[in-house]
Amino acid sequence: MSIAVQFSNVSKHYPYYHHLSGGLKHFLFNFPKYLREIRKQKFTALESISFTIKKGESVAIIGKNGSGKSTTLGMIAGVLKPNNGDVMVNGRVSPLLELGGGFHPELTGAENIRLNGVLLGLSRKQVAEKFEQIVAFSELGQFIDHPIRTYSSGMMARLAFSVVANLNPEILLIDEILAVGDAGFQKKCLEKMKSYKTQGVTIILVTHSAHDVQFLCDRCIWIDNHKIRADGPTSEVLPEYTKFFGS
Repeated sequence: MSIAVQFSNVSKHYPYYHHLSGGLKHFLFNFPKYLREIRKQKFTALESISFTIKKGESVAIIGKNGSGKSTTLGMIAGVLKPNNGDVMVNGRVSPLLELGGGFHPELTGAENIRLNGVLLGLSRKQVAEKFEQIVAFSELGQFIDHPIRTYSSGMMARLAFSVVANLNPEILLIDEILAVGDAGFQKKCLEKMKSYKTQGVTIILVTHSAHDVQFLCDRCIWIDNHKIRADGPTSEVLPEYTKFFGS
């Protein structure tokens, strides 16, 4: 089985930006000092993590808020770059990392379907072939021709998931998007991902829902304090994780 994603000793950090004291004049006259301080003070999101995900695997990345889960997905999607180490991705990535990410608020739902399909690497013809299927899955009805600035968060989630999940993904990234919307649509999304799992699509899921992890993922990577604490079968890692947090 070939590799879909590989992290090799990957670290990611962000600089701390503090409110400047003393005013702009003081900052300008002491610019070298401030620059040194900014470079020294940083927040570490991930520290020397390594893992390999093979094509066709369904993997949950779990951990408490701020542990580095979303940063990991961001680097797989290519929207973030590591400060150290190497990230290798083999396949077309279909990311759902942010509610409404990539949507233009003034365009209609239909126009955003066409735009996002092209941004995800498909031709206009390929998007057109899937258009009616995407609209039907979203269940947005007449709202598909309304500007998405008028959409609720649930409607936005429907459109976002419908676009990504119906454009033949190779590597599907999901970051908490299923937490938005009604229970019926959440179940429909899980069933859709389950069908992709049987088709051999690589699925990488970030969620706090133990039910979703058990339903969809055979493997869990537990990130704790910006490092991998456990990596193994869901049946082993998830009980350890929930017990640790008293769930």
